[in-house]
Amino acid sequence: MQTIFDKFRPYWRCYYANTDAVIYVVDSIDRDRMSTSREELHAMLDEEELRDAALLVFANKQDMVGALTSAEVSDALGLSTLKNRQWSIYKTSAVKGDGLTEGLDW
Repeated sequence: MQTIFDKFRPYWRCYYANTDAVIYVVDSIDRDRMSTSREELHAMLDEEELRDAALLVFANKQDMVGALTSAEVSDALGLSTLKNRQWSIYKTSAVKGDGLTEGLDW
């Protein structure tokens, strides 16, 4: 099933030029879509314009019971396979504001 985001995804690359960092927000509760998120992330990072961009991952919804830990999100996204790229992951709760400042300070 195609979502509205699927229609706009091809246009993302219009914003890649001169990008120094990518902030990628992951729903830590949605285990079923983690593999799709991994595929999307790696496809995006494979773009030439993003070759040198740092990656900040927000593992969101950490305030909810059953959320994957940041280590589990990192494993699910295959972050350890990212070579020659600076990256970091932060546990966040957008509702509470937890972890957002720490991530942006990084």
